[in-house]
Formats: sequence, C-alpha cells, structure tokens
Amino acid sequence: MAKQITFSLDPVPPFRLDLTAWVLRRRVHNEVDHWDGATYWRILVIRSRPVKVAVRQRADRLEVTVAGSRLGVSTQSEVTEALERLLGIQVNLQPFYEFAAGDAKLNRLAQRFVGFKPPRFPTLFEALVNGISCQQLSLTVGITVMSRLVIRYGVRFAAETHACAFPEPGDLARADLVELRALGYSRQKGRALSEMSEAISAGSIDLAPIESLRDDAALERLLRFRGVGRWTAEYALLRGLGRTHVFPGDDVGARQNLERWLHLLQPLDYHGVQQVLSRWKPFGGLIYFHLLLDRLEELGHLV
Repeated sequence: MAKQITFSLDPVPPFRLDLTAWVLRRRVHNEVDHWDGATYWRILVIRSRPVKVAVRQRADRLEVTVAGSRLGVSTQSEVTEALERLLGIQVNLQPFYEFAAGDAKLNRLAQRFVGFKPPRFPTLFEALVNGISCQQLSLTVGITVMSRLVIRYGVRFAAETHACAFPEPGDLARADLVELRALGYSRQKGRALSEMSEAISAGSIDLAPIESLRDDAALERLLRFRGVGRWTAEYALLRGLGRTHVFPGDDVGARQNLERWLHLLQPLDYHGVQQVLSRWKPFGGLIYFHLLLDRLEELGHLV
C-alpha cells in the first residue's frame, strides 16, 4: 500500500485557497483546519484510518498530497469528495458576483474577496458539534473549547500531538461528562454531545436524510436534538448543508459584523437581521461569510 499519493484538482474559477481556508479556520488556534500561509491541511478519517491531507494552490490548480499508513485505491476519490465540501471547489459564485454588480455596497464587499468559496464541514455532525461548542461563547473561546475536544477524542495521525481528526460520533459516545466539563463544556452541552453521539452510533438517529429536506423541515428535525436551538440549527444549515442563503440571525458576532458594515446606530435583533438582508436575497449566507472575512482582515489574519 502507498504511504503517500499526490493529485491535482481544478476548482471552478475564481478560487483563492487562503480566503477559503480562513473561513474554515476562523481563529489561529483552531486545531482542525490548519493554514501556514501557503498550505491548508487537515486530518481526515478515511475507511477508519487517519490520513493527512495537504492542499497548496498553484495558479488556478490545487495540488493535493495525502499521507497515511495504508492508502487504498479509493483514497483519492474519497479525499476529493471531502475537499469539494470543505473548500467549495465546485461552487460557482458567478450569479452572486453578477447580482452584487448591481449594488455598489455589496459589490465593494464582494470584490475585496473575489475567489473565496463557501466552505462546508465534511459532515452535518461536525457542524452540530461546532455549533454546540460555540453556543453562548465568543468565537475565540468556542474554538478553544472545540479544539480541546478534538485533541482529547480525535483520532491522532501518527505521533503528531496536534494532528487529530475531528471526533466521529463513536468517539464522543464514549466521552465522560466530567471530562467534558473539564474541557470547558457546560453540563447541558456535554449531555447534548453525548446523547447525540450515542444515538448516531447506535443507529437511532440518521443525519443523512436531513440533507435532502427543505429548510423548514430540516430545521424542525434539527431542533428535536437536545441542545440545538435556532442558532445552532441555522448554523448547521449554512456550514453543514451548504445553504448559502441562510444567515444565522441569532449569531451575535455575525450581527455585529453586519451592523458595522451597514453603519447602524442601533443593534439588530433576529427579525431585524432578516429585514435588512431582504434586499440581498438569496445571498444571506454569502454575506455572512464575506463579513467574517472582513473581520478577519481587520484582525490582521489576512495577508
């Protein structure tokens, strides 16, 4: 079996790996999605084995390197499928750019980040765990807590201490509630993660059918889970299911980004967010991502 394979991917242009990677990463201490200024890398579990996937951009092409102890004939196709979700490789944003061209304010925002593609977590489960981890916390603290979870329960790649795959349901089904508390999860969040993971592992919950549901039906199904409220459910629609028309209106940080962009003197509530975004339907989620990039640039993360 090969221990390393390399191949190339051709994203739908325009594409910028740096911008897309930062929307996945969000904060410098993210222990799942890594970016060193030239290479995006992450540990994926392929057929129950961890592999290290590294992506670099050369002009309009992406060069992918996959390393692992036992790489099979299907590894390339499985990694490609994961990267198409993670990096939005096949998403065509031309309709968005054409729409933005007719609105001076939106166009200025869009043109600053041309080449960004809307990323998705590899699984809906990962989106839900991210959402639960960040509930009622700043993004910085939420990602710190989530990263601790990954290091503690994720499958480690070789001997690299901070090279861990995102935990799968079976990994978190065995999580100890006391230990989750020590990692920074409240009792309620720990119980929510544990119950959801156990149910998925046991087969009593199947997340796959949710992908094909309309927004309202998908939200209704997600809201049945313990610990999942409106914000987490809408966050999962955007980041887990790729519904780029969804702007999670209860996201405090995103609301503040929107208020800054629009120079609003009064804070927005959930319905206020929907109202001000109505002029830019159906691109609310893309605006959400572009405003995140705007904030990351302000923080000095984008070079």
